Amino acid sequence: MPKLSPTMEEGQISRWLKKEGDKVSMGEPLAEIDTDKATMEMQALANGVLRKIIINEGQSAPLGQLIAIIAEPNEDIASLMSEAAAPAKQEQPKQEQPHEKPAEQPAPQVRAAAASAASAPRAVDNGHPKSDSARMIVSPLAARMAAEAGIDLRSLQGSGPGGRIIKRDIEAAISQPKAEPSFPRVVQAGQIPQIGASAYRDEPASEIRKTIARRLVTSLGPVPHFFLTTEIEMDRAAEMRRGINALDPDLKISINDVIIKVVAAALVQHPEVNASFQEKFVRYYDRADIGVAVAIEDGLITPVVRAADQKSLSQIAAEVRELAERARSRRLKPEEYTGATFSISNLGMFGIDEFTAVINPPEGAILAVGSMSPKPVVRDNEIVIRQMMRVTMSCDHRVIDGATGAKFLQTFKKILENPLYLVV
Repeated sequence: MPKLSPTMEEGQISRWLKKEGDKVSMGEPLAEIDTDKATMEMQALANGVLRKIIINEGQSAPLGQLIAIIAEPNEDIASLMSEAAAPAKQEQPKQEQPHEKPAEQPAPQVRAAAASAASAPRAVDNGHPKSDSARMIVSPLAARMAAEAGIDLRSLQGSGPGGRIIKRDIEAAISQPKAEPSFPRVVQAGQIPQIGASAYRDEPASEIRKTIARRLVTSLGPVPHFFLTTEIEMDRAAEMRRGINALDPDLKISINDVIIKVVAAALVQHPEVNASFQEKFVRYYDRADIGVAVAIEDGLITPVVRAADQKSLSQIAAEVRELAERARSRRLKPEEYTGATFSISNLGMFGIDEFTAVINPPEGAILAVGSMSPKPVVRDNEIVIRQMMRVTMSCDHRVIDGATGAKFLQTFKKILENPLYLVV
């Protein structure tokens, strides 16, 4: 298993691009690997034939573990096969009964295939007579989709490799006409319904979910957070956005694009916020590289808009759209989602009024953006309706003091309420 991203500790085989027996050339794409942040192509490191796949699709392996064997067609790979089978033998040693005739041992390839099948993800009894093993394999995404749609996996026939139930099988089942709902059994007086433990299912955590868990443990606990909240009048910013999009609808400027630009402008005026704690020193950055949180299938990823302080709104809008699309398809390169100096997390589109976000180390702060909604406010001793938005900045107290963070938010609010400052 190769190291395909700076923070990768293990990888999950998403798809083998070659099958056993195929010829491969050095540098040729061999498999797609789900890392902690993206799906990356793994390239062959030698010429030869893909003699054996050790780790199947959907399975994970730590860095450096043997996942496949490339060799010459007639080359002896027995020692490598033994190395691959060694961990399984240590975990489940076979104990023979005395005076019992030992069972014949299958060939190494058969043993490896059996071990792979036994450890494949989503293996459950499906009760179908069409399979000797009476097992079915389900991808994590398909399992989640089936649970959300209330689909019985035992009623499906998988179309993936080896009969694996995958996303398109669930989508096909969802598109089928719904059966008439069945009504619950009526419990007569005096009868006690059977009550037991709640049913559940276990799903292997994706690589990105494992990384999120590890990084949160190293953030909220070790990093001393404090939080600053302010409310911002958004009428002028919204009007500017509508005016720009009216001039050129292809620009598709969003409020979040405006926020990114204003954050970058405020960081230029407050470089002490554009910083990170590095154990023995504080690092101050020359550019505003803004991380923009994007929700994807397995969690959250933060693609980075580099030098946002030097880019126009139209450039930021186009770049954010392109990065977000590739983030959702897990095609980002490691350098595109690492190295931000400040991050923004916007949940306003989900109707969230206010929240606090966890800092992504080693960054010194993150801005949590709530929804923009009309509210009554007092202006010149009169009650008027304005579009208001609440933001909360999480600060690393090792880098940013309370007054420093408050001054940054003052500047951010001033520019956002008067966006003409962006052209001054």
